[in-house]
Amino acid sequence: MYDYRKYTVWQKSHQLVLKTYRLTNNFPKNEQYNLTSQINRAALSIPTNIAEGCGRNGQKEFIRFLNISSGSAAELDYLFLLAKDLNFISDENYVALNEELIEIRKMLFALIQKISSTLT
Repeated sequence: MYDYRKYTVWQKSHQLVLKTYRLTNNFPKNEQYNLTSQINRAALSIPTNIAEGCGRNGQKEFIRFLNISSGSAAELDYLFLLAKDLNFISDENYVALNEELIEIRKMLFALIQKISSTLT
């Protein structure tokens, strides 16, 4: 069992969730149960799965949940692009969010690689 709060990738993804919720609060109300909900769920899934993986038994389980986080980050990548193309997110906000998301995805990949290397 690990303390998820110590991982920088969890800290950064938690901050991204907070930004995402504030951002989607300004989306059109008719998107509340569609794109708004989907973006929030995808963003929330990243740190949530890191935390859940930390609570599991063993590194293999942790890696499995990190991979789920990585998948959610890929989903969020597309959803941010869609929101930008629908003019729900400004180009400036999109670039900033995308940069943060790329960093998180790289950190997840590196953490998966690091933990995997200890299993062999």
